[in-house]
Amino acid sequence: PGGKVSIPLKGHTEAVFAVDAVYQSDEPDLNLLVASAASDSTVRIWSRHGSEGEDLFLASCAQDCLIRIWKVCTKLKQLPETEDDSIKLKENIFTVKVSLESVLAGHENWVYAVHWQPSLSKDGSMQQPMRILSASMDKTVIIWEPDKESGVWLEQVRVGEVGGNTLGFFDCQFSPDGSMIIAHAFHGALHLWKQATKEWTPEVVISGHFNSVEDVKWDPEGEFIISVGSDQTTRLFAPWKRKEETEVTWHEIARPQVHGYDLRCLAMIGRFEFVSGADEKVLRVFRAPKNFIENFSNITGIPMEKLCSRSSDLPEGATVPALGLSNKAVFEGDMAVQPDEDEESFNAISNQYPEIYFQPLILTEPPPEDHLLQNTLWPEIQKLYGHGYEVFCVACNNSNTVIASACKASKKEHAAIILWSTTSWKKLQSLSFHNLTVTQLAFSPDDSFLLAVSRDRNWSLWRKQDSSESGPVFTCCAYTDKNTAVHSRIIWSCDWTPDSKYFITGSRDKKVIIWGQCDLSVITEGNELDSIKPCSTVLDAGDSVTAVGISRVLTPDGRYIVAVGLENGKIIFYTWKQSGKEPALTDWTTSVEIDNSQSHALAVKRLCWRHHAGRAGHNDENSSKWLQLASCGADHSVKIFNVNRFAL
Repeated sequence: PGGKVSIPLKGHTEAVFAVDAVYQSDEPDLNLLVASAASDSTVRIWSRHGSEGEDLFLASCAQDCLIRIWKVCTKLKQLPETEDDSIKLKENIFTVKVSLESVLAGHENWVYAVHWQPSLSKDGSMQQPMRILSASMDKTVIIWEPDKESGVWLEQVRVGEVGGNTLGFFDCQFSPDGSMIIAHAFHGALHLWKQATKEWTPEVVISGHFNSVEDVKWDPEGEFIISVGSDQTTRLFAPWKRKEETEVTWHEIARPQVHGYDLRCLAMIGRFEFVSGADEKVLRVFRAPKNFIENFSNITGIPMEKLCSRSSDLPEGATVPALGLSNKAVFEGDMAVQPDEDEESFNAISNQYPEIYFQPLILTEPPPEDHLLQNTLWPEIQKLYGHGYEVFCVACNNSNTVIASACKASKKEHAAIILWSTTSWKKLQSLSFHNLTVTQLAFSPDDSFLLAVSRDRNWSLWRKQDSSESGPVFTCCAYTDKNTAVHSRIIWSCDWTPDSKYFITGSRDKKVIIWGQCDLSVITEGNELDSIKPCSTVLDAGDSVTAVGISRVLTPDGRYIVAVGLENGKIIFYTWKQSGKEPALTDWTTSVEIDNSQSHALAVKRLCWRHHAGRAGHNDENSSKWLQLASCGADHSVKIFNVNRFAL
């Protein structure tokens, strides 16, 4: 008594990954079936019989690509009770018999997961369906069922993903009624299939980054957002307008860039063009293909004429060469080429590995994961060479004519900001001032200033001079140094007020400060350095400030709306308005602090307000009470907040 019996079930030849068990009976506590998974790419099913008719079925899967089903039987022998000084002893002796019920071969790689379908309630009693779901590294998910006549386990349904640079599935689950299956893939994505009559079809499912999200931007019209992250992807999210329903839901509708380096920053250049920087020395510029604009029009309900005037010149889509990192444009003529069927052409290397993986699809709903991986890329139209280290931040001015960028730096010579023309893509200017990495760049809304903040705890302000033939020329007109600096740690973030009069800085020292005034008429030659001072008292945010953003729309009583993102994931809304000549503490009001359930779990990386009032996907007027704020964080999430400006 008290002794434990353990029985080794031998059969798998490689590491076992998963085991799942079910009872096969109408009554509880009876027949048990167990399924197991191992790295020998098998799934096995085991069963256990008792003298009371208990069946324990086990299924296992392993690295040998097989699934094994086992049956475990127990027999119970009772000995007569012995009476000895009123102590009654009762001994039970079990005999256990294990048999291998079935081996399911069908996967071609390690089987990572195996699950029985959950039991269903039928006619008042619980019934256990004999169905197993398995997920494998061979990019497939299989449903197995025993044949009704012979009882042999057969593959009933096989779903999965084709193409793309993925590695297969880690886990899978049945829905409670068995009509849907969900699988979780190597790249952090969820895949959902639903049973429609006999076919299983892919369904729309939530998606997002599977590593820290570093930057997020609204498009100038405020109809979609683009985010970049350390998962080496650039993703585009937009509201999906369904014909019958009023509810608007956000979905990933394109993945313009699937890269080989962690992405760090991006800037929109107009509506369907952006530049992104990754942990490499080049900046890459992307432009939307025709296929994206058509699908974007279908999903969001915005007519094509409004989106694009000359769509005929645009490429259909993009594809990545087998060994490259650059998205190549695919034009209409490229997709029709099919090699001849004769032997010589087939044996040519180029035909065994076709270059064109892009297939234009007409979408009316957000695309599934395998489509996102290869059919929604944007062609890369330019590379910008010039930085000596990994690109860290990038910004584009509001007239979409100049890009400013900076890279990681530990010396002054590398910390220079480079300005590029968006028409010729040539380098316009190199602005040298800071000694360490420039962490964020921001053009003023009227394009007359460029602001830079840096790891060296200072900011610098550059003023646009009269343009030369090649483009505008910027000169440094104000800065902080050792004597005038207020921040004592790295300045992570900065932004401008909509009237270009003030700018804001936020730092690791928990301080948020508004500086000004940057009025061109006030700043005369020579005394610029003295005229820009802190206009606000130092705001203590309570934790390291990693992101700041000022709304382009004011509160009804004319106050600036400031969002501050912290290292602990919190986002706090303040309003500010200058009252007198001297900064006063009463100029700040704390409006609202987003509660823990809605804020980020880790550092907020970027805050970006929609440029005008109203909500994307709703036909809100510009006078709307709603503003929208997009935020992204190190907790892998992108969030969009509806902010009621009348309540602030």
